[in-house]
Amino acid sequence: MKSLSVPYRIYWGMILVLATVAAMLALFPQEVSWSVAQEDLPASPPIMALASFGIMLVGYGGLGLVGMRLCTQLGIAGIWEKKVSNRKRFVTPAVLGTVIGIVFIAVDHVSINLHGLGPIPHPPFPSSIGASLVAGIGEEVMFRLFFISFWTWLIYHVVLRGRALNVVFGVVTALSALIFAIAHLPTALLVMGLERVRDMPPVLLVELLVLNGALSVITALKMRTSGILAAVGVHFWADVEWHVLWGAVGTLSG
Repeated sequence: MKSLSVPYRIYWGMILVLATVAAMLALFPQEVSWSVAQEDLPASPPIMALASFGIMLVGYGGLGLVGMRLCTQLGIAGIWEKKVSNRKRFVTPAVLGTVIGIVFIAVDHVSINLHGLGPIPHPPFPSSIGASLVAGIGEEVMFRLFFISFWTWLIYHVVLRGRALNVVFGVVTALSALIFAIAHLPTALLVMGLERVRDMPPVLLVELLVLNGALSVITALKMRTSGILAAVGVHFWADVEWHVLWGAVGTLSG
């Protein structure tokens, strides 16, 4: 049996990290202000951890694998292409993600004074680190690597028969950003103690949609030029600034 090539070894290593950290997070006690209470969980923490591991490994891993293969057909940078330098793959995403995280913090600091609900709660430390890693890998695999590559391939190759690739990629990227931003609203409602989206102050709703949408577009562009690892790096470092550092500041000030 042939061994896996370097790109696929790196990919499955990344997925294994995702599955392992997701399982560990299911075992960590979370503050009720951030997550649901332990008694409200559908199963015991060990069962939740096992389920999380399986979903990430099989579900996310399988969909991401489809995305990797479609990226090759679309000319999107692979996970470990020789033409992409380690600076573009690791250093630039770290700097860009840090800047994005600072922008998130600045916007949130201003919006707090406008909507009156107080700061957005963050996962408690050290769960915040794990949550940043799971979001950085899992959301990029699902919303960028799979979603963008699949729909771009389907529309470009099947519907338009090889025409207007850049336009298709742009439209699908915008759709991915919209869905990604909306997908964050249920968690925002939960941690802010709100029941419905219409209960959310407009300034907070705009903040969540614009910031998450912008992050989605940026990571999509990084994936196209530098590969999924670059997209993951941007997302992870932005979340480190936002959830880990800003969350710690909020905890200390509170």
